[in-house]
Amino acid sequence: MFDRRLLENFDWGLLFLVITIAAIGLVILFSALTAGGEQTMHPLFKKQLIWLAFGFLAMIFIFLFDYKYFDESSIIIYILCIGLLVAVFFSGKYVGGSKRWIVFGPFTMQPSEIMKIALIIMLASIYSGIVSENGLNYKKLAKPAFVCIVPFLLIAAQPDLGTAMLLLLIAGSMTLFVKVDRKVLFFFIGLFIISIPLCWFFLLKDYQIARILTLFNPERDPLGAGYHIIQSKIAIGSGMLTGKGFLQGTQNTLSFIPEQHTDFIASVLAEEWGFIGCFVLLFLFFILLLWGLNISYGCRSLFGSILAFGITSMIFWQIFINFGMVMGLMPVVGVPLPLISYGGSSVITNMVGIGILLNISMRKYISN
Repeated sequence: MFDRRLLENFDWGLLFLVITIAAIGLVILFSALTAGGEQTMHPLFKKQLIWLAFGFLAMIFIFLFDYKYFDESSIIIYILCIGLLVAVFFSGKYVGGSKRWIVFGPFTMQPSEIMKIALIIMLASIYSGIVSENGLNYKKLAKPAFVCIVPFLLIAAQPDLGTAMLLLLIAGSMTLFVKVDRKVLFFFIGLFIISIPLCWFFLLKDYQIARILTLFNPERDPLGAGYHIIQSKIAIGSGMLTGKGFLQGTQNTLSFIPEQHTDFIASVLAEEWGFIGCFVLLFLFFILLLWGLNISYGCRSLFGSILAFGITSMIFWQIFINFGMVMGLMPVVGVPLPLISYGGSSVITNMVGIGILLNISMRKYISN
């Protein structure tokens, strides 16, 4: 029998907030794709509309059944996504020098995006069964560490170090959320510090090193590795307080901003809508993050609480890295802005994440 409390507890506020952010994203994307040309619907804009439609359908599907089924099927979801990452190496499509996409007819899918959700579900399932008041020790962290390192290595080999590092940031946030032993925490901090020079000399590729060096001095290669950051800074600075107006951004119109509809779409927002436009969007994101944390805090199920926190941390790190990247505060790593940047895999992943938050929110009265 259908539980009427599900409708009574449906989080309409969260749904309205997500729709508002997605609508703002469509306005910015329309400008990024059409400024300086014919004011008609760009093919990529039409595709984004389709992806958003699929995203909302996925979101609806996700909150229709109890989120605790994710706990029961976490290993299956994880293995399927690992299989997709492996399949990329055999039947993946090369785009921009990286092999990250699988083609399905007219659409392409990026398995590394979906892996974010799979990893969050898997870690939430593991941590909910081993959480301790004294914090997790080395032995208890062995399984979560293995679960993280497998997708990290597969994604880094594509190569997509940005998404691989994003997985570690999400996993690290969730691990700190459930609490780790102090000695273990200090050990991993030390391990991270030691690994920096090792990664620099043995793991990072030349173009990745160039991106990091360019972060501190974009002018060292203004027409190469530094071009993205320089043009993005010009666009952001020229927007000033109120911006140049919708479809009036010169950096956007003249196509000086690279990847203006994907990774650097925040530069288009800053140029056309200025500081005020950026503030409004960041304020809406801030409310979304607080909403997610509130859902995590109010959930009576330990699995649900950890799962909601994991989804919220995923959204936070994407926003943090993307804005840091376009402002020249972080290396260019190719992390899209949630619900704003063009990209089907990103849209679906974030909408599924929102669906999980809605699912947990409407069943918050249910305990273990």
